[in-house]
Formats: sequence, structure tokens, C-alpha cells
Amino acid sequence: MQLICENLACVRGGRDVFAGLNFNLNSGEALVVTGRNGAGKSSLLRMIAGLIAMTAGKLTLKGGEADATPGEQAHYLGHLDALKPSLSVSENLAFWMGYFGGGVGIEPALDAVGLAPLASLPAAYLSAGQRRRLSIARLVAVPRPLWLLDEPTSALDQQSQLRLAELMRGHLDTGGMIVAAAHGPIGLDSPRELKLGRRGTELL
Repeated sequence: MQLICENLACVRGGRDVFAGLNFNLNSGEALVVTGRNGAGKSSLLRMIAGLIAMTAGKLTLKGGEADATPGEQAHYLGHLDALKPSLSVSENLAFWMGYFGGGVGIEPALDAVGLAPLASLPAAYLSAGQRRRLSIARLVAVPRPLWLLDEPTSALDQQSQLRLAELMRGHLDTGGMIVAAAHGPIGLDSPRELKLGRRGTELL
């Protein structure tokens, strides 16, 4: 499987964020998108996820489902944790499993992020780090080939960061792909880097 991004351009609020962006990502590879604030890291992830429109360019997931967009075959983990406070931890995850369709089961997914003991707790009582871990559980609960992670280690303590790194490595080992926007290391060994900046882009 291969994610192919050709000549992508993004305009937000009348401002050219980036243009002429090209890169390919193969199964088992991770790409970390870096750059200053406002360089377009989050916009790029949201564009691949299908949450904002491309000003120009083409996105293709070669080897994926022919009748589905790349975004429909991806998990997007943004800055905000999409949780309903009145629902329990397990009920929140059950909602997302129903929305995405299928899944490996609630208990294994919660166990993977260390939240199984809190399954019956209302999400309103979770700490920021626990809410982040519940959002990450969605990635485990319903397998999808492409993970789009925006500052994935945000609010996570060291132990949780290590747990996330293990999940990401497992995803890559089974042929998955990761595109992550980050200001620093995310726990992966030697991922590729795409640097966004005023002078264009640089793929390392």
C-alpha cells in the first residue's frame, strides 16, 4: 500500500499555507511533519483526512479500497479529544466502534492503553492524559491502514508515551502507515521527516 500526495496546495483564510507539496509513503513507514507554528502541519493532516478541501493536488491510497477516499481509510487524532462526558469510557469507545464499523472489541482496546480498570467511569472524570489515551484507543479498536496523528504525545506522561510508541511500532510492523505532526520526537526510531517552512518543503 502507498499514500501518494501530488502537488498539494492549501489556502486558509486567504493565506497560502503551502503549495507544490509532493511525497509518497509506503506500508510500514512513518512520516513526521515538522515546522514552525502556522507552517501547515495540522492543515496537511486534516487535508489527508478529508476534513478540509485541497486547493490543488491529488491524494491517492494505492492498494487501498478503490471506492473509498484516503480519509475514509484513515484514523485522525487531532488536538481535541472527541468524547462525550456523560458516557462512560467503554460507552464512548463503543460509539466510535459503531461509527467506524467493526473492531477488535472494547476490552482489548482499553487494555492496550491502560484504561480497562476505568471502563465504567464517566469520561467527565478523566484527566487530560486519560482522555488522550481513550482517543488513542480508537486507533486500536478499529484497524485502519493510515494513522494521522497531530501532536500525539500531547498530555501523555512518560509511561503513556512509551505505550503509544509501542502501539505505533506494532501498527508499522503489520504494514500500517503513520503521518504525524510534531514539534519533537514521538518515540519512533528514524522516521522520515517532512519539514514545512517559508521557503517551501523539504523531505528528509
